[in-house]
Amino acid sequence: MKAIKLLLILGIVTLKSFADEGMWLPFLLESLNQKDMKAMGMKINAADIYDINKGSLKDAVVQFGGGCTGEIISNQGLVLTNHHCGFSYIQRLSTLEHNYVNDGFFTKNTTDELPAVGLSVTFISRMQDVTSTILKGITNTLTEDERQSQIDKNISDYKTSLKKESYEAATIRPFYNGNMYILIVSVVYTDIRLVAAPPQSIGAYGADTDNWVWPRHAADFSVFRIYADANNKPAAYSPSNKPFTPKKSLNISMSGVNEGDFTMVMGFPGRTNEYLPAIAVKQTLETNNPLKINIRNQVLKAQKSYMQNDATIKLQYGSKYAGIANAWKKWIGENLGLQQSNAVQKKLAYENTFTQKINANPSWKATYGTLLPQLNELYKQAEPYFYTRDAFNETIGNCEILTQGVQLNNLEKLLEANNDEKISKEKLAIIDRMKGFYKDYNTKVDAAVLQQVLTLYFNKVNTSYWGTTTTQIMEYYKNDITAIVNDVFANSFIINKEKLESLMQQTDNKLIYNTLINDKGYRLANALRQGFVVNAASNINNLQAQINTLQRQYMQAQIVVMAGVRNFYPDANSTLRVTYGKAKGYQAKDAVTYAYRTYLDGVIEKYIPNDYEFDTPQKLRELYQAKDYGQYGINGKMPVCFIAANHTTGGNSGSPAFDAYGNLVGLNFDRAWEGTMSDINYDPTICRNIMVDIRYVLFIIDKFGGASQLIKEMNLVTVKK
Repeated sequence: MKAIKLLLILGIVTLKSFADEGMWLPFLLESLNQKDMKAMGMKINAADIYDINKGSLKDAVVQFGGGCTGEIISNQGLVLTNHHCGFSYIQRLSTLEHNYVNDGFFTKNTTDELPAVGLSVTFISRMQDVTSTILKGITNTLTEDERQSQIDKNISDYKTSLKKESYEAATIRPFYNGNMYILIVSVVYTDIRLVAAPPQSIGAYGADTDNWVWPRHAADFSVFRIYADANNKPAAYSPSNKPFTPKKSLNISMSGVNEGDFTMVMGFPGRTNEYLPAIAVKQTLETNNPLKINIRNQVLKAQKSYMQNDATIKLQYGSKYAGIANAWKKWIGENLGLQQSNAVQKKLAYENTFTQKINANPSWKATYGTLLPQLNELYKQAEPYFYTRDAFNETIGNCEILTQGVQLNNLEKLLEANNDEKISKEKLAIIDRMKGFYKDYNTKVDAAVLQQVLTLYFNKVNTSYWGTTTTQIMEYYKNDITAIVNDVFANSFIINKEKLESLMQQTDNKLIYNTLINDKGYRLANALRQGFVVNAASNINNLQAQINTLQRQYMQAQIVVMAGVRNFYPDANSTLRVTYGKAKGYQAKDAVTYAYRTYLDGVIEKYIPNDYEFDTPQKLRELYQAKDYGQYGINGKMPVCFIAANHTTGGNSGSPAFDAYGNLVGLNFDRAWEGTMSDINYDPTICRNIMVDIRYVLFIIDKFGGASQLIKEMNLVTVKK
């Protein structure tokens, strides 16, 4: 592979861009996308979006907490993100006496702001293509292990010689399945404080029913503030820290967007797989997604049955439930979209064109001719193992006693090795980790979940993958899942804070070891883990490594062979990206067409008193009745949300939505259900991202929350259309 030649080809190919699709690297916009963006209506230049010498939009966009995006909306370090991105921190700061989840939280001055322990925001200083350096010495004669070893050495050598500030961090990330490498230099701030959040009845309006669908009516936002030391540099929390002064803060448009207007979203999309072969998409659609949906459906039912009738449990499990439900409903929508868009058939047609082009070119046929057949064969071999992996992950990951049990395996290994120093550190780490666990844990809920996930696991997973100990457990209990659950919850120390802490404080390692390995909860969790590791994991690792190698080669082949057939942007990998399109509605299905904007009228239309999804605070209803929208309404109506054809995914939650002039007009928070398959198969006719109108955010902060001092920090602008 000739890396430089590949990237030159890549540059040529991406100039033929298809509107709306793509997650583009901001430092390459000027050469690859600016012309297309201007043609679609953008009024600013690529340098206004990304520039390392002066403040640009990238300096006002942060990675929020590692899994979301946020944006700087004042010169005093205010950070705007989604309510669901800040929810876990809002929940941790809440008590039954001060329930910020239910009641909302709006500060009157900075002294009221609450430290969000564990939260961080990350700024990008610069990005740079370092492919030629990182792939130096890489040839087709190297094995995969040799290739990776050389790449690791090149990365290490490069980072050692890299010049950066002491407070900056440097990472080098692969793109295009390892055909390209980019240096990312960043700065992380950790003193972050909660400033404002609407009550959940506003911030998560519609809850599960409306999640992943359009039309939407949620003010999905929360506001935090970054604090820095006296030199404006990152620092641990201290009362003496000062509000952070950013290099760039965003102008906020009071004019909104109209249908057909240019829109742009900037953020940190998590993961996409746009270049998979058809067989992988088919397995996702027909095998893996249905399994995961089924397991989570049962978990959610178990949790919800308790949350509905107990305020404490609802507070404990609100964030957990939302996280489980989010992926569950996304997978349902993804499958619907894959079916509706004929994704597998389209992939097969694309592969047929790819194969025809290869067969017509002797050089390509010699180089790429066997790639697809080999990939197809590997996916066939991997299917039962991938199915088992998903069943194991969903079972362990959604049942808390199993999750904690698996995490105790490291202690068992250290006890077997009799490493006193490491054992002491591990025991302290366990006590510290479990404090947060017990705060939001309920044994009745977890027992109900364990009943469901074990029933499905043993019904869905072939016995050949169970493992010896798991099989013995099932034989001992005569396949009675209820008996297993009852025994585990009657006898396991894992679910008891005092018992666990008492055990971790013991100095007799033999006593700890015997107690651990004989604990019913730990034994069950470890049996499931061991059965999976021994009977499936090694095969998965081997097959996945082969698939990864061929996928990298297939990616290179597509770029070369399919030039002009499609555009090639790198899959999302939690790095800073730009996507652009236009605000517009769509036809979801026959005779069902959606407009691009919603209003507060829709909130009131959906209102159901005392319903956890569609109840609304009295004050909001009063503001609506009085049409008291202040400067934020238009023509006697209050805009709430809008949609556009911007290509987004998980991680784009909280991303700023810009107008043609680079002004903030909205806050990205979701995708339309029919288009959630965009992670695998983007279809511009139905793929839409969902944004809360920034004017609704300001309305809630000011007119509902009474925090007008925050509005005064912001720079509001009006755009003449």
